[in-house]
Amino acid sequence: MTKTKTAKRKIRHKRVRAKVKGTLQRPRLFVYKSNKHIYCGLADDTKGHVLMSFSDKKLSGKKEKINADTNIAKKVGKEFGKLAIKEGYRKVIFDRGGYKYHGKVKALAEGAREAGLKF
Repeated sequence: MTKTKTAKRKIRHKRVRAKVKGTLQRPRLFVYKSNKHIYCGLADDTKGHVLMSFSDKKLSGKKEKINADTNIAKKVGKEFGKLAIKEGYRKVIFDRGGYKYHGKVKALAEGAREAGLKF
């Protein structure tokens, strides 16, 4: 039987998660993409808590038309990075969630780096 895209992504995510663990001093920055939205957050894996989260739904203003997906993902990364630094998190571990480091995921990571997060 062939596996669906989602099933393959979950297998890749398990492989990534076996190596990536977040702590309170250096939380895990996780990414999730749906067909319409992109989400990210910080997690402390020692306690199993999500420390904070953000998505493109929380962005203010109109969405752009040209290259909207990557531009919005970059804005999400910048805004999330600013919030994380305000909360006192400067160093994080990036968890791409089984997705390729390409497109929206890469744009979100670059936006977070521009905001000042280190990973």
